Amino acid sequence: MLKTRHQIPDTFDQLLANLGDIDPRRVRLNPPPGRAKVMDVVRLHDRYGRLYELVDGTLVEKVMDFPESNLALELAYYLRHFLASHPVGELVGADGMMQIFPKFVRIPDVAFISHQRLPGGKPPTDQVPLVVPDLAVEVISPANTKREMERKLNEYFRAGVRVVWFVYRSERTVWVYTSPDAVVTLGESETLDGGDVLPGFRLSLAKLFERVPREPAKKNGKKKQRK
Repeated sequence: MLKTRHQIPDTFDQLLANLGDIDPRRVRLNPPPGRAKVMDVVRLHDRYGRLYELVDGTLVEKVMDFPESNLALELAYYLRHFLASHPVGELVGADGMMQIFPKFVRIPDVAFISHQRLPGGKPPTDQVPLVVPDLAVEVISPANTKREMERKLNEYFRAGVRVVWFVYRSERTVWVYTSPDAVVTLGESETLDGGDVLPGFRLSLAKLFERVPREPAKKNGKKKQRK
């Protein structure tokens, strides 16, 4: 497992750029950026019920809107149903905090961890275990920037994640990454499968997205207005 070095920028603008041009309201300034620790992630969760990822010693609040959370649970339902008859690992949701590097916390919206990666083959009891999932799923929210997700994608693979799924609710697509540079985009007429990570898992994306309202039709680059 690789280690990362804390990089403390000279300015707040540089910090936001390093984090992926995220909304500054998501960055917690106490503890100061570059000095936060895993214990701060636990403390804020226990005291306020809020989820923060720990990125280069900086606390970044995890964002997930209601529609994206609903879709993540829908996907987790199908994965859980598969694992009930194929007990090859554990599934965690959007509050499953993990150190994918030592002192570096990420929180996928859904994650699968094979028994081979679990200490003793059993689920960890630590609040923020040092464990790397085989599959990490991110249901992209409007507040997630492109650069933020590119950084997260690279970190996942550097840590040892085998497959990453980016789920785009509005576009009704799933981007399947087997490396930062190898991606297949699946539309709702296609089928998502578990590949080498979850052999035998198959899910029609039409079924996954069937309860997702379609976006209003666009005309000349603008949403069509209702009369």
